[in-house]
Amino acid sequence: MNTLKKICRLVCNRYTFYLSLLVLAFVGGGLAREKINAPDLHRLYMESMMVNDQAPVVFIHGVLGSKLREDSGGDDLWLGSLDRILLSEYEELAYKIDPETLEPEKGSIHAYTVADDAVGKDFYGKIIRTLKDAGNYRKVEIGQSVNPKQKNFYVFFYDWRQDNVKTAAQLTEFIDQIRVDYEQPDLKVDIVAHSMGGLITRYYIRYGSQDVVKDNDFDKKVTMYGGDRVRRVVLLGTPNLGSTKTLNRFINGVKIGLKRIGTETLATMPSLYQLFPHPLNDWLVTNEGKALDRDLYDVEIWRRFQWSIFDPEVRKRILSRYEDEATGQAYLKTLEAYFEKNLERARRFVWSLTTPLPETHPKLIVFGGGCTLTSARIIVEEVNGESIIRLYPEDVVNKVAGVDYDALMLEPGDGSVTKASLLARNILDPSVKRHKYSFFPLDYSLILCEKHNSLTGNINFQDNLLNALLSRD
Repeated sequence: MNTLKKICRLVCNRYTFYLSLLVLAFVGGGLAREKINAPDLHRLYMESMMVNDQAPVVFIHGVLGSKLREDSGGDDLWLGSLDRILLSEYEELAYKIDPETLEPEKGSIHAYTVADDAVGKDFYGKIIRTLKDAGNYRKVEIGQSVNPKQKNFYVFFYDWRQDNVKTAAQLTEFIDQIRVDYEQPDLKVDIVAHSMGGLITRYYIRYGSQDVVKDNDFDKKVTMYGGDRVRRVVLLGTPNLGSTKTLNRFINGVKIGLKRIGTETLATMPSLYQLFPHPLNDWLVTNEGKALDRDLYDVEIWRRFQWSIFDPEVRKRILSRYEDEATGQAYLKTLEAYFEKNLERARRFVWSLTTPLPETHPKLIVFGGGCTLTSARIIVEEVNGESIIRLYPEDVVNKVAGVDYDALMLEPGDGSVTKASLLARNILDPSVKRHKYSFFPLDYSLILCEKHNSLTGNINFQDNLLNALLSRD
């Protein structure tokens, strides 16, 4: 290990750019390209700078988008130093599970700031600078007195591992506190949300801090608590009908540096289940291109295909961490029950976002990528009498003449979220009417040629974001 660390220090400059492409890449990849002759947004929006009585803006990051560390302080656990990025499997980020309640234990890890940059590369810093430098917004913290005649923005950061329902409850408290700080009980905010942050926002609009996914009656529990507190919503790269790419990574783990975050670690994080493809999607097909009606949120599917913690190799790895097998087997039993519970909560969570809303509701402005082929479907094929899953076109063995496997398995998107999911459509073809069970109050959308984690740095997004936020309409 020491030898590896010495090598890493010697070559860190060489690998910094490469590693930055991998870091923060659970639902995306790629860094913003440098733009030549980019327009001067400060100059373009100079007149708008004179107008100060705008709604405050709340920016919400996506999965992996906050830095995590121990309550006692010290070095970051996520993302951490370059050595850590290169060599860590991030096992410390796994939640401990209460075997009685099947709830993640609170633990001592917390989010303390947004991941604006890492190993010298920018992630969310550009959107923050756009608001400050071009929009003339001032960054403030909740609990601070504010000047309501000044344009202000807040950054809402959270532990991205936790259940999104819990995060929505924290967002409820956050925005309620903004109303207190402004001394305006009827204040409405603008929300700009990236990736998973958009799902949290949509839940908040419908239900506020309620946990409505304990049962299947969520359609009767729409209160519009958040909707009454939001003026405008901007969603950026949000997987509104889930992400097959996320499913792929959940099954196999996530490659970071020279190591991989194991699927057994990811399986302890409730939020990640809630990013899986929506049941409205034909996510599984045969090698002939025929859709298979299989329930991704049924634990028996995972057992059958030996995915994630049901993979024999993964189970061996888990058991190897215990001195006696009985303790290891007991943990596996707890983890399986926890897994099943979170699958069911995820099923209800994704359906809870499709329920119709009253006539008066915030409409959604959607930005995202559409120029990168992105995982949309998984293939199951029969090999020697056994059903084998193929995650990528090049993996298919028994190819059927006339079937375009790239077209079957991949769709336009940003590398993590397909264009169809971004627009909450189960079928990409725009001539096909939106599914009747997918209520999505879209105002308008803008599709960019950008990858998932580069979206916030795209100049066209920044320009249109400011135009949306500074508009009086």
